[in-house]
Amino acid sequence: MRRLLTFGRYCKKRFGVRVKKVPLGLSGFTCPNIDGRVAKGGCTFCENESFSPNLSKSKKIFLSPDSKENPLLQKQLQEIRFQYTGTKAHYEKLGYEKFLAYFQAFTNTYAPLDTLKTLYTEALKQPQCVGLSIGTRSDSVTEQILDYLADLSQEYEIWIEYGIQSIFDETLQKINRGHDAANVEEWIRKSKEKGLKVCGHVIFGLPDETPDMMLQTVKKSIEWGIDSIKIHPLYVVKNTALAVDYMKGKFTPISQETYIETLVEAIKILPKDMVIQRVSAGIGDDTLLAPEWCSDKNDQLHRIRKALRKEGYIY
Repeated sequence: MRRLLTFGRYCKKRFGVRVKKVPLGLSGFTCPNIDGRVAKGGCTFCENESFSPNLSKSKKIFLSPDSKENPLLQKQLQEIRFQYTGTKAHYEKLGYEKFLAYFQAFTNTYAPLDTLKTLYTEALKQPQCVGLSIGTRSDSVTEQILDYLADLSQEYEIWIEYGIQSIFDETLQKINRGHDAANVEEWIRKSKEKGLKVCGHVIFGLPDETPDMMLQTVKKSIEWGIDSIKIHPLYVVKNTALAVDYMKGKFTPISQETYIETLVEAIKILPKDMVIQRVSAGIGDDTLLAPEWCSDKNDQLHRIRKALRKEGYIY
């Protein structure tokens, strides 16, 4: 049996103790695919104000790289401290000793560089924080941001996480992604050239994609040089364009059987030193429309582990 290199195992080997990501979601962050810079409405699977009356009624301040000032900065710094402290305390009870500040919600490089530096520095100041993991889009980074992160990586564990989703431009257009695959390749390669660790997010079950297309996305992502991968199924939640297509019968979610079969095949082609950060996803509340099997991530993991064991892998 081959033990797969999960992110937990990678961190235990790297730091000698259990390490956990602390997710952070800060006020003011948005996405160029929501604010109209590259597209409008966001990705079709993303909840946004076009489909949510509650969101559209709220008057909020959002940042962009062109923002001249940041009136939210002090609030953001407080959010980092509050969220980190509370989540860290919970994880410590579970035996974790060191932590990565995970800038997770929305696009976390989509703000002025001075703001990013201040926020990243504040996160690194938190107790037992050994690094950062920054979720972003390939069309929302710059050479200056990558250079800064590369400098931080000399002292800290720094990961940049890109949403690849698919290598097929027709798919990216269907989900209103706002950029093409060439853009993703360009910035993954630039990140690697600067010595950064890169995690690529891939979605199985995107509109009209076959299992072979999903596996091609994995293969191409490996060629681009990613160090780590997250794979998860596409599920439909309320207040999204995808929900409209689903209710009109224009979108059929991937079945659990097809997802797991394709996932196992994807695992087989990953390099042995590839860090696997995610193999499942879902949401356990009434915002989930479909597929029903995505309502229970624990059951997903149980079935995935069982399927992988049959092929000689321990997840």
